[in-house]
Amino acid sequence: MNPGRRVLSESGYRRITLAALVALYAIVVTGSLVRLTGSGLGCVDWPRCNEEKFIDVSTGHGAIEQVNRLFTGLVTASVILAVLGSLRLAQRRRVLTGLSVGLVVGVLAQVVIGGIVVLTGLNPWANMAHFLVSMVLLSNALVLHRSVGAHEDSSRPHNRKLDPLVAVAGICGVAAVVTGTVVTASGPHAGDEDAIRFGFSIHNVARIHGSTVILTLGVIASLLWRTKGKDHALETKVAKLFGLGLLQALVGYVQYLADVPAMLVAVHIALAAGVWLALTDVLWTASSRRVDRVFRSPDRNPALSR
Repeated sequence: MNPGRRVLSESGYRRITLAALVALYAIVVTGSLVRLTGSGLGCVDWPRCNEEKFIDVSTGHGAIEQVNRLFTGLVTASVILAVLGSLRLAQRRRVLTGLSVGLVVGVLAQVVIGGIVVLTGLNPWANMAHFLVSMVLLSNALVLHRSVGAHEDSSRPHNRKLDPLVAVAGICGVAAVVTGTVVTASGPHAGDEDAIRFGFSIHNVARIHGSTVILTLGVIASLLWRTKGKDHALETKVAKLFGLGLLQALVGYVQYLADVPAMLVAVHIALAAGVWLALTDVLWTASSRRVDRVFRSPDRNPALSR
């Protein structure tokens, strides 16, 4: 080790990764506010706000869109710091550097997609991609944060019988999120009164989305029953996921019956990101045990099998 090299502690790096995760979650919420306030085209150009100014807060919509764009700078700084921090750890781990680089790549992709959203007049496909990539980034950030101290918890048992149910929960969760973006792209909150929307019936797509949510909750309930009293760590995370999912479903139905008021939609989006993180946590907990068993189990060690 280079004696002049400043080493970062693992606890310090966990704080950095947590900051990146919080920033990425926050920009999902602020991005939804841009759309819900009709400020999606508050800045009609990209990367400049308009033809005259790079930054323009002379109008309410412009100020909201501009603040969201500027906040992207903080997000970018946090993910770059995550990469640099991974290189300063006393025990550098390739997986941490890879995950942190993934965050930088994802944020850069979001910058490009954000430009496409504006330049195409809030095209619903681009808006969907913008949100879905945000979900991927949140998963990446959470896995990075969890992975920092993962080696400390390598003795946890792995129940292979749960693998299929966990996988189905993940698939159903993805379906619920994707159908939710279709509902948003078909509804009244497109970011601007003249924005393009899908020509689907909001009632039909809402029913499809609601069905995927109910199916997802059913699978999660089954997973909770299977883990109850057998795996405390996983049970706790599944219970948290189930609770957030029920709350999210309740808010979703209330906002639908109330004719989708913007405030409830904002809560729904914030909860959607929270549910997604909870689902990621469940998937990571289950999969990390499986991977750990493959690489650490004695019967996998050639030296011990001779």
